[in-house]
Amino acid sequence: MARRRSSPGFLGMFGRSGDLRQLDAALRGVDLHPALVPEGAKLTIVNLMKDHWPDEPPPQAYPPVAQLLGYCIAGPEAFEQFNGLQHRLDAERRIEAALEAEDSLDAQIILMTLHAKLISGEVVERYELRAD
Repeated sequence: MARRRSSPGFLGMFGRSGDLRQLDAALRGVDLHPALVPEGAKLTIVNLMKDHWPDEPPPQAYPPVAQLLGYCIAGPEAFEQFNGLQHRLDAERRIEAALEAEDSLDAQIILMTLHAKLISGEVVERYELRAD
């Protein structure tokens, strides 16, 4: 079966694909406006998700991805202000686990934010992240 393609739309004539709409909604859910994440980065994220799930990513997969992305972009304090201490600690545990499992989806998301220069300097410094 051919993989469904993601689309940001075209000149307002064609709508955004469902996966990008779900990611945008999940980003709003962690207080990260979707406009702060470039379309290329969002397309990369949904493609990473499609690589991770054999069919389509389930709807419940988007909020955890947005949570990690929101933490990486906003940084610990700003992320905690909206999402609370427990979500901050969850995101930090996921980053620590991703540093151990370098081929995980979380590690790929973190690496993408690093390459796209979207990641908070505080997160880079705290976890001594670098792209080789």
